[in-house]
Amino acid sequence: MSSESESMTPPEYDAILLVSFGGPESNEDVIPFLENILRDKPVPRERLLEVAEHYYHFEGKSPINDQNRELIAALQKELSSRGPDLPIYWGNRNWHPLLLDTLQNMSHDGIKHAIAFVTSAFSSYSGCRQYRENIENAREQVGRTAPVVDKIRSFYNHPGFIKAVIERVLDAISKLQPDDGNKPLKVLYTAHSIPMVMAQTSNYTKQLQKACELVSLGAGIQDWELVYQSRSGFPAQPWLEPDICNSIRQFHSEGGIKVCVVPIGFLSDHVEILYDLDMEASEVAQDLGMQMVRASTVGTHPEFVLAVRDLIAERVHSYETRVVVGKLPPCPDVCPVDCCPSPFKR
Repeated sequence: MSSESESMTPPEYDAILLVSFGGPESNEDVIPFLENILRDKPVPRERLLEVAEHYYHFEGKSPINDQNRELIAALQKELSSRGPDLPIYWGNRNWHPLLLDTLQNMSHDGIKHAIAFVTSAFSSYSGCRQYRENIENAREQVGRTAPVVDKIRSFYNHPGFIKAVIERVLDAISKLQPDDGNKPLKVLYTAHSIPMVMAQTSNYTKQLQKACELVSLGAGIQDWELVYQSRSGFPAQPWLEPDICNSIRQFHSEGGIKVCVVPIGFLSDHVEILYDLDMEASEVAQDLGMQMVRASTVGTHPEFVLAVRDLIAERVHSYETRVVVGKLPPCPDVCPVDCCPSPFKR
């Protein structure tokens, strides 16, 4: 375990802002939600309707909002008992409660300076810088009374996050049925695929690889691979690979029977996990006669809730140490000017 010293005068924070992607909660929400995501993007209408069918399979309801509500409740309880005892607000990028509405409420309540916890552990344009842009755009629309908002550092190597993933992995592996031949087990860590040009402007793949190494070491996993899911965009545009379904097929061709899928790139469940992993990947494994289990996301795991509380406390109290696992330093509190630039805005 290592740490890095930083010197700063702590601001007077008076609120927490949880910022997330958002998700629909009914069939009627699906199309407007997807239109919000795809606004100003050259995605054919046919593709939007194709993705909408994934949501309709679950009656239009993504689990992400309920899981964020559960995280807020667990975190508020932890902050009330251990501090810092600050109110928590919640705003989403793509669906209600939207960031603009939330910042307007915060302004009305007299909030001046908030800490933003973004539900993304890894650095990339879509998982880091874009959220900061979303916050600033909302602040500009609110005007001069909008609170200042400071984003918490990326935390892919925070010990609480790593411990929570380890326990989720071990719990999932325990559910695999024993076999007489003692067939080898492979763990497939999965994250959202992004365009290669976006991956090249961030530490996304480096951070994911390191997090997988830390979890594998802690869980005693020998055979593992980082794979990707939920690819979208034009077929000719290169995205991060390999795809999880292709990796399952490849492992089967090598004689593999048992596979544990770990959505390490996600903090909570959403439709892309339910559809891409619990349906599509599971169907591939089943058709091949393989055993597959899927580890839960960290969600409200106690270690993860404590980690979020500690990340908040280190900013409020300006701790001189930033705790991490492994040799890589913690991500900076304040993102550099050139952090995770959009490859599409050059």
